[in-house]
Amino acid sequence: MSTTVSSPVAPAASATPATMWQIARRPRWIGALILALAIASSFAALGQWQLSRSLEGGEITEQQSETVVALDSVATAQEPLASVTTGQSVSFTAELVPGDYVVLAERRNTAGMGYWVVGHGQEPSGASIAIALGWASSTDAAASAIAQLEASPPASPPASSFSGRLLPTESPQVSDFESGVRSALAVSELVNLWQEVPAGTYGGYVVSFDPPAGLEAIDSPPPITEVSLNLLNVFYAVEWVVFAGFAVFLWYRLVRDVWEEEREGVEPNAAVD
Repeated sequence: MSTTVSSPVAPAASATPATMWQIARRPRWIGALILALAIASSFAALGQWQLSRSLEGGEITEQQSETVVALDSVATAQEPLASVTTGQSVSFTAELVPGDYVVLAERRNTAGMGYWVVGHGQEPSGASIAIALGWASSTDAAASAIAQLEASPPASPPASSFSGRLLPTESPQVSDFESGVRSALAVSELVNLWQEVPAGTYGGYVVSFDPPAGLEAIDSPPPITEVSLNLLNVFYAVEWVVFAGFAVFLWYRLVRDVWEEEREGVEPNAAVD
């Protein structure tokens, strides 16, 4: 009886699983990557927009404030000044009313403490505006300048044209008016000092850029634009950035899951005895 001996079967070569890079290059995952990047870009743009809104700047910029505009275009008599007009450079035509000059004490300028000479300007329409004409180092210098103004009032239209910086009225409580000393430019107080009650008064005053003879220019720098940080918008900006990163991470996680599944599904063929 003959015995047939079967030759052993060679084991099949084990399959090699695809790498993550190979899986990522498949059309399906390339398309998914493009979609993830598009979503991430949208989230990043939203984050940038929220970050820009987190910086809340003042309503008036230096460039705007230094552009001279007509007074009646930014302010109206008998109405309070809007905050956006604070520090705005304005021009207007007015006549200085004789006898209505006021000297304010304790006013600081580049040369130190001194006095302001404030005049009563009356526009052709009848509206009144307080004008800080200039600064003097002493009461004698202020009185001398007022005497010159009283002696030679403006006689031609160019002389009655003013330009200066528009500022809101100050509080009258700062002035020690009971002892005869005034230090605040309060429009409500000046109205009671002027000889005639004006038909209408602006709610602020103008610091003149061009002082009359005998006075120095009052230092009136442009307004400082305040910037505040809105923390809520900053939080939203960070949140959108996190979402953008998560969109890309989600694509990576899906590709890795496919790679792990394929690697676990490929097992070496056992040898046949």
